[in-house]
This record gives sequence, C-alpha cells and structure tokens, in this order.
Amino acid sequence: MHILYEVADGRARITLNRPEKRNALSPRLLEELEAALWDADDDKRVHCVILRGAGPAFCAGYDLKGFGTSSDDASVETGPPRRAGRTIDDDSWMLERNNRRLRALWEMHKPSIAQVHGHCLAGGTDVALYCDMVIVADDATIGFPPARNLGALPNNLWLYHCGPQWAKRLQLTGDTVTGAEAAAIGLAMKSVPAAQLEAEVEGLAGRLALIDPDLLSSNKRIINLGMELMGALTLQRLAAENDARGHLAPGTREYFRAVKEKGLKAAFRERDGLFGDGRARVHGPEIRDADGKLID
Repeated sequence: MHILYEVADGRARITLNRPEKRNALSPRLLEELEAALWDADDDKRVHCVILRGAGPAFCAGYDLKGFGTSSDDASVETGPPRRAGRTIDDDSWMLERNNRRLRALWEMHKPSIAQVHGHCLAGGTDVALYCDMVIVADDATIGFPPARNLGALPNNLWLYHCGPQWAKRLQLTGDTVTGAEAAAIGLAMKSVPAAQLEAEVEGLAGRLALIDPDLLSSNKRIINLGMELMGALTLQRLAAENDARGHLAPGTREYFRAVKEKGLKAAFRERDGLFGDGRARVHGPEIRDADGKLID
C-alpha cells in the first residue's frame, strides 16, 4: 500500500506512505489516493479529510522513474501498446490523467486539510494546493525546483493563493520558501512550530466534525465555484498542455541528456548547485555569500 487510510472522530486521515522515497508520487500512489478520497467522500462518518506524509517529508514531488507506464512495474504490462510520452499529445494526455486524480481533492464534497512538514516540493505542491486548507510547519521547505529545467508546472493554483508576483518569483527561479514564509504570502493558510503541527490540524478537523457534512459541502463548493468562475479549473487544463510544451524546450532536453549520461542525482546536483541554497527571502533583502547562500 502506498497510502494509509483510517477513519476516526469524524475525519479520514490519508497518509502518503512511501517514506523511503520521501512520498514521491508514483502512478500507483495516485491511483490509491484518488480511490481513498472518493471513499472518504462517500463515507457518512467523515466530515473532513486530513492529508499528510509519512516519514521526514510531506512529498518530494513526482517519482520521475515511475512515470511513462500505467503501473509501478512495467514488466507486468500486457495488451495493446500504451502511451509513453513520445509525442506532445502523449505527454499532455498523461499529465492530464495525473491532474484528474489530484482534482478529486477539489471536486469531492467534503473539505480537506493538507498537513505539511519537511519537504513539499514540485508535485508535492500540486497535492497540497488542491486541498482546501494548507497548514504547514514553520520549517517546512516549499517550492518547485524542476521549473528550472524540466518544463512548467503541470498544475498551477499558485496564482490563486499567493498572487501573480510571488507565483512568478518562485516559479521562474524554482527557489523555495519556508513554511512560515509560505504562510506570509498566502501560499499556505498558516504555519506553526513543527512540534505543534499535528495538534493544529487535528484541532481544526475537530471543529469541522461539529458541522453537518452537507453544510460543509455547501460552503466549500460555493467558494470553489467562485474560483472556477475565475478560471481556476480551466487553468489546470491549460497547465498540463503548457507543461508538455515546456518539455520541448532546449533546456529540458539538456536536462534529459544529463540524466542519461550522469544519472538523476548528479543531474539534480548540477542544476541546483548553480542556485546556492535555492532559497527566496520573503522579508528583507536577498544578500548572498559567494556560494549563493542567503546571509541572515
């Protein structure tokens, strides 16, 4: 099982459970996540969903070794040939499939809370921002480093949370912010000390458990419909195609060449090493040392 699922005290707790991979998103994990979300939405005992990650991170992004097949084990594939990302249409089709699975968080009637600790990177931000409320640890690390050389963001709710300028600042560089900074710019609802994160989320879930689920649904859905009138879901469809377009950029092709020649970890180190500590600063000037690290 790539997720853990439990129902208690008016809430469903869904835990991404690939700690050895920092909960990287694989096709199997996304399938299990989508099924669990709809199960929770159908369960009359559940008033809300808590989404969290096992181990040291919420989610480190998409498992780049796991996509391009319809399961985590390509050796079991049988039947007709399947899409493998060899054309721009194949690419956008697979990105849209992933988006549909995550969009269950948006479309389900019951509210969801993302409980974010450790790293929330790349696809991890896709998961968190589809949730209705995001509560983060102060020391969490949040951002989308693959925007530096691996296309565009396949989901893009950033604009609706932190506005166009911070969305551009973080997406155009792939730099990260802390949980406390994410809350300051609206990328998260709030941040708390890491030791208090679980209690904070559970406390909010407890208050939601006092409300009739049908009323929770009515109030969630009218806000989401308002965002849809502002183009939120249309933008997600466009984001998938835009990411497929980004995959054709010379810089992205160079990244894949580096992965093939040097391996995934070495290619990441080569890319991210140019950006020092890879951090943005929300408050105050960004003064850096010779290695590109922010000076406090």
